[in-house]
Amino acid sequence: MSEELKVIGKSVVRIDGLEKITGAAQYVDDIAFGPNLVYANIIESPHAHALIKKIDTSQAQQLPGVVAVVTGKDVPYKFGLYMKDRYTFAVDRVRFVGEQVAAVIAHDQKTAIRASKLVEVEYEPLPAVLDPEVAIQEKPTLIHPELGNYPHVPWFFPKADTNIAHWRKVRRGDIEQGFKEADFILEDTYKVPRYSHCAIEVHGAVGLYDYTGRLTMWTASQSPYTQRNIFAETLASLGLSNKDVRVITPYVGGGFGGKAGVTMEILAAVLATRVKGMPVKVMWNRAQEFHNTYQRQGVVAKLKLGVKKDGTITAMEHTLYWDAGAYVEYGANVVNAAGLSATGTYRIPNLKIDSLCIYTNLPPGGPYRGFGYSEFHFGLESHMTRVARAIGMDPVEFRRKNAIREGDTLAYGGHMNPNGLIEAIDKVAKEIEWGKKEVSKDPNKVIGKGFSLFWKAPAMPPNAASAAFLKFNEDASINILVSAMEIGQGFLTVMAQIAAEVLTVPVAKIRVETPDTDRNPYEWQTVASHITWSTGNAVKAAALEAREQIFDLIHSFYNIAKQDIYLDNEQVKSRSDASFSVALKSFVINGLMMKDGTFRGRPVTGHGMYMPEFSSALSNPETGQGGHPTVHYTVGAAAITLEIDRETGKMRVLKAVEAVDVGKAINPDLVNSQVTGGLLQGLATVLYEDMRYDDKGRMLNQNFTDYKIPTSVEIPDKVVPIIIEVAQPDGPYGARGMGEHTMIPAAPMVANAVEDALGLRIKSMPITAEKVAMAIVREKK
Repeated sequence: MSEELKVIGKSVVRIDGLEKITGAAQYVDDIAFGPNLVYANIIESPHAHALIKKIDTSQAQQLPGVVAVVTGKDVPYKFGLYMKDRYTFAVDRVRFVGEQVAAVIAHDQKTAIRASKLVEVEYEPLPAVLDPEVAIQEKPTLIHPELGNYPHVPWFFPKADTNIAHWRKVRRGDIEQGFKEADFILEDTYKVPRYSHCAIEVHGAVGLYDYTGRLTMWTASQSPYTQRNIFAETLASLGLSNKDVRVITPYVGGGFGGKAGVTMEILAAVLATRVKGMPVKVMWNRAQEFHNTYQRQGVVAKLKLGVKKDGTITAMEHTLYWDAGAYVEYGANVVNAAGLSATGTYRIPNLKIDSLCIYTNLPPGGPYRGFGYSEFHFGLESHMTRVARAIGMDPVEFRRKNAIREGDTLAYGGHMNPNGLIEAIDKVAKEIEWGKKEVSKDPNKVIGKGFSLFWKAPAMPPNAASAAFLKFNEDASINILVSAMEIGQGFLTVMAQIAAEVLTVPVAKIRVETPDTDRNPYEWQTVASHITWSTGNAVKAAALEAREQIFDLIHSFYNIAKQDIYLDNEQVKSRSDASFSVALKSFVINGLMMKDGTFRGRPVTGHGMYMPEFSSALSNPETGQGGHPTVHYTVGAAAITLEIDRETGKMRVLKAVEAVDVGKAINPDLVNSQVTGGLLQGLATVLYEDMRYDDKGRMLNQNFTDYKIPTSVEIPDKVVPIIIEVAQPDGPYGARGMGEHTMIPAAPMVANAVEDALGLRIKSMPITAEKVAMAIVREKK
């Protein structure tokens, strides 16, 4: 019998496709809750930094239809995933424009909004700090005077009496000697602003605190179990424990990290406890989606790189000042992950990396697709191209020479996993026709090419675990229960394929359920591009356990050696007897009947789990050495051909190529979709998106009219995805994650292509047509 894979590596149709294209798929806002449903409207701070002197809710409480008015004094609960630095509602101080101060709960939305306008809040404004570099100057305004008392995970290193919430340091080799050995040193600064996730579905949550003392939450979330734990911790003073909290998450209309952890969902949980027996609905509008959920953090990156004449890198100093916003309970982990990997895909013997998580009075920063890697890659990959050109070396050859290989030492002292980075470099260079100068047919336009490498490791705690339940039904169809989330990436389909490969049941006969923490087993979160790898391992283990039960029964009932038994096309077969065949549906629930009328067997189920037991986040806080904070890296290369109008600065991507080493493409079509989608999202951040604030910390363009995102008109003329497959040894069928990685190289590719075409180096994002046109004008003067 051939052992070749029959389902893995095939582009099967998405199992959730029909529900979505017909409109049958339900999201939080679609769920009906009956006549007892009440609505909450949130009163927000108009100040970036102020003391709350007084809140008067008396007029709002008297308005007919109002059920309750809640302030921070009513619910003085702190919460946070990695650091507990935030109240559910501000108690004595607000720290960004839009921070929740109070809520009105009413029988209808209009009444809740009207009553909110009757709540009077008296503030005493304080100096606002809007720039991370200003925030760490001598004697700054302290945004969190109590920072030294905040509970946090052991791998965070906050600095009391400062605005530095976490400082990740990495030191390796002899940095001074490394620069002495260099024949050329380039030092410069790059700036990346904040960005919004722009998921089409806004954040929403419904909470019901029933008369048994049970809290049930319906949330649009990437993190059902993490939310359950935070809800239980936050509300522990009410007698709630984890068993008393249930989180149900239906389909999610886009996440990109913005729906990870807990943001506004905590409001529905807290408010539900104030109106027992009534479901409370909190739905953000688009403006709130911009200013009161996680934003991608801005960063100022200072880079110093030393190289020899032959292109060998001798030393790098990389300092990252992150604009983490008013609260860092999740964002500090972005800073931590970026600091550990800020070398990029390069062998660098002498390192000094400082990644600083800095409080400012802007909205909280948090996870965003790429988790800090997109941000630092802009400066890093721009710098690599500049250094290569400065020493007269081709930028692609420079990257190839210094590219990290399997077994090379990583920044923190670990060793690089198997990877296909060199293959990716070569295939991208060939496809983009690197070295061939292209000329536009329009004399007013020029064409340039840009190249970039990228990598990313799953940013997760060392004990991030996945679990899966699998059960057969009477017709040999299968239900899989997991708690990772389908957020558009095709997760449900990939899990079905893994089970189908083991159990030979068609994917069409497998249903993968969305999370319900009462029913589905544990999953840490759907973040870090680790789900295919981690949850995939759990599903495979569950399927193998179910298969073992089948083999045990057939062995004992028919007296066939277990090594001869195999599954094929929903049947049990024997390698030693070609005529033997037993259909799964004939026994996976009811068992097999003996001659005496008794039965053998049981309903076939499987349970699987996975935790990377080799991982450790503990290290020397001054050097970053020790431990094993990353489980593996996914790597790749990308390039674009960019056409630029020399008069207007308008740019068009003629061709984009990206190669990513996925270990094993379980579903190639889904991988290709992630390459295309990720590249487009990355190009949006560099070419179009531009978050603007005034000097009071107020966002000026919190709508899709003023915050530009690309449409189908702006997509590249041609996108070429390239799949590289160098197996991940501990991945299911060799697979590793790649969902975030595909947007990482977009920004530096554009910057490098602009320089190639015009000879202009732009060192701050976004690189809009306006910015390019102005740079051209300055160059002419």
